[in-house]
Amino acid sequence: MAKIRVSYEYSEAEDKSIRLGLFLIACGILSLFILGFCWLSPTLQSLQSKPANCTVVSVLRPEEMFECVFTCGADCKGTSLYPCLQIFVNNSESNSVALLHFDEQQLVLNPKCSYVPPCERDNQKNSDSVLWWEDYFTQEVSGQAFTCFFNQQRRPDDVLWRRSHDTSVLLHCVLWPMVSLLLGTLIVLLTVCARSLAVRAEALQKRKCSYEAACHDPSSAATAGPSDRRRAGKVNDDHPRTTNSDPELSSPTRTLPLFAVPVRRRDREH
Repeated sequence: MAKIRVSYEYSEAEDKSIRLGLFLIACGILSLFILGFCWLSPTLQSLQSKPANCTVVSVLRPEEMFECVFTCGADCKGTSLYPCLQIFVNNSESNSVALLHFDEQQLVLNPKCSYVPPCERDNQKNSDSVLWWEDYFTQEVSGQAFTCFFNQQRRPDDVLWRRSHDTSVLLHCVLWPMVSLLLGTLIVLLTVCARSLAVRAEALQKRKCSYEAACHDPSSAATAGPSDRRRAGKVNDDHPRTTNSDPELSSPTRTLPLFAVPVRRRDREH
C-alpha cells in the first residue's frame, strides 16, 4: 500500500495563535529581566532591614541650606533652597544613636538630612514643610517608641522610618512575568497538540477511505493472480453444493421400494 501523506502546514488562525504565544513568552522573559533590575534588587535590599524600636533623642535644624530642583513646565526648570532637618534616634537593635531618614529614596537623595521636602519654587514653602515635621517629632513623637528599620551591614549609622518597597512589590515583580510566560507556553502547546491530533485524524480517515475503495473495486477480482484462484477453488471443494434429497424429483423414473411384492397379471385382471 502506498504511503499516505498528510499536510503539516498550519492554518492562518493556528499561525496567529503560535505568534501570540511566542510574543507572550518574549514579553514575560523581558519584563522579568527589567523588573528584576529596576525593582527586585532595591526591594530585596529594603527587605534586608530589620524592624527595631526607636525613640527620639534630639531634633536639630542646622544653618546649612541645600538645593533642590523644581519643574514648572515642559522646558522650565530651576533650583530652590530648603533647610536641613536632622532627627537622631536611639536604636534598640544596636543600642546606639543613628540618624533617622524617611525612606531609602531620601537617604540616597540627601544622606545628611532626615527629610527632603517636595521641591517648590518658593523657598518659604520648602521651609514651612520642614518646620511642620520638626514640630511633629518634637511635640508628638518625642519620648514615644516607634518602629524603625535598621540594616547593620549596609548603613549602621542610619535608620529608616518607612520602607519604600514591601513584599507586594516583590510579588508583582515575579507574578506577572511568570503569568505571561506560562500563558504563552500554554497557547503554543495547545495549538501544536491540536494540530497534531488533526493530522492524525486526517491520516486515519484517508487510510480508511483507501481501504474501503480497494474492497469495493470490481476490477480487483479480474486482476487476481493464480494463487487467489487456487485458494477460491479450494474453498469450493471444502464446501460442495447441496443436492435435492427427494428421489422423485431427482430421477426421471419412479423406483420400487426394496421390499415391494410383485403383483401377477392374473390377479390384476381379476
